[in-house]
Amino acid sequence: MDPRLSWLIVAILIVAAIAAVWWTLRRQRSARLRRRFGAEYDRALRESGGVKLAEASLAERAARVERLHIRPLTLDEATGYQRAWDGVQERFVDDPKGAVTEADRLVGEVMHARGYPLGEFEQRVEDISVDHPDVVMNYRAAREIADRHAKGQASTEDLRQAMVHYRALFRDLLPNAARPATPRKGVSESDLARGRR
Repeated sequence: MDPRLSWLIVAILIVAAIAAVWWTLRRQRSARLRRRFGAEYDRALRESGGVKLAEASLAERAARVERLHIRPLTLDEATGYQRAWDGVQERFVDDPKGAVTEADRLVGEVMHARGYPLGEFEQRVEDISVDHPDVVMNYRAAREIADRHAKGQASTEDLRQAMVHYRALFRDLLPNAARPATPRKGVSESDLARGRR
């Protein structure tokens, strides 16, 4: 066999091996990002129009949040916030609009206490999506309803849905030890779920 042909075959095999390794690493990165971000991965993909751009955006989010020094709440802080949330849920019975406004404020306060910056809403959503991808869509939905409420365009059912969405994010932000097994009085978890007032 001609030595030049042998070198050509070796070069082709090396290029093919490099391509296979690159393809495998890219698939593994995609799988890791998809697992980490869940539905947010699909949303980023739709918004960016391509895998490469979406994954770069998600990787940037993760790097940004790693620099933020996110911290868990102390048990005392979490307990205090849980009491405040219980009060917001109780308020929903008599003042759904005020309760939704307060729920939005309280979620923002908890985020800030954990170390998330309170800049523009989209930046907050991107930041929270890194550590709380399963509930970030709840935050978007609740905020959209809160914005409609501010314009006088939200029904009581919309406000109930906003409370359910805020509750999902609120629960994810608090440690399990601070959450009571059952709510005290006012609007219970099951009342919110069933839409009772």
